[in-house]
Amino acid sequence: MIAKTKNIQIGIDDKQRQAIVKLLSTLLADTYSLYLKTQNYHWNVTGPQFSALHLMFEGQYQELALAIDLIAERIRALGAKAPAGYKEFSVLTVIKDGRSDLSAEKMVLDLTQDNETIVRRVRESFSAVDKATDEATADLLTQRMQYHEKTAWMLRSTLD
Repeated sequence: MIAKTKNIQIGIDDKQRQAIVKLLSTLLADTYSLYLKTQNYHWNVTGPQFSALHLMFEGQYQELALAIDLIAERIRALGAKAPAGYKEFSVLTVIKDGRSDLSAEKMVLDLTQDNETIVRRVRESFSAVDKATDEATADLLTQRMQYHEKTAWMLRSTLD
């Protein structure tokens, strides 16, 4: 992942950077997969809550698109190439493809669970980042965790 020819002197050794890049690559794959699923649901949601969910999903996938870029750029700043493409992402992610034939309620439940999954996976990443004293990545992870926690809460609230 990290090119050996790079002479990056940012206070994080190669082994630590490789571990952090692996965690960020997983987050990138999860985020991209959730982006695709959320956009799918935006296009295909139906039912009495169509308008509200259509707009909610649109806001969510737009935010995820911005996050994808931030995560990939952090991987590059650490000296690695960001994974790209369905094949690479499918190996790294646990987020399953969405089905366009689901009811609105099942779409919301599916997205809620995926956001919660990402929160758990991000939370597990902090020990490696803290060990490396990589505050820049810790900040990115904190922001991602806050976003996904809030999104899961907002989605759950539509089910009450």
